[in-house]
Amino acid sequence: MKPTVGSLFAGIGGFDLGFQREGYEVRWQVENDSYCKKVLAKHWPYVRRHHDVRDCGLHNLEPVDVITGGFPCQNISSAGNMEGLDGERSALWWQMHRIIGELRPRFAVVENVANLFHTGIERVCGSLAEIGYDAEWHIISAADVGAPPLKKRVWIVAYPDGPH
Repeated sequence: MKPTVGSLFAGIGGFDLGFQREGYEVRWQVENDSYCKKVLAKHWPYVRRHHDVRDCGLHNLEPVDVITGGFPCQNISSAGNMEGLDGERSALWWQMHRIIGELRPRFAVVENVANLFHTGIERVCGSLAEIGYDAEWHIISAADVGAPPLKKRVWIVAYPDGPH
């Protein structure tokens, strides 16, 4: 049986494609951008899609082995208003956090801008700890893996801190 992955803030499916190429089955995607949803539908026509992360949870998302997501960075980015996790868009982290807590995946993979280290990494990791998840994080730039943009990103991998 293939391991499974669900994608929050799916965008055009970057996480989905990477996990699929490693043998995972994409079970669901949550994305509210209409253009991105068209791209997702083209590449994953049989995957169940949802529009709004605020309307999702254990009641309509099946449990998966991995939950992925790059929650909105507008309030975290140095180009944004720096409201952090309390800003309207970046506060959607708390929805991702809630869903991780409800579905209890073996792993959660979270991505955001490097400025998260100045605007809330301790709250993200602390909130994961509160629901029984340990986390490891690193800043990796696209250039570190041979891609042209220098943009740096925070990558967080969380996993239950005890028996699953």
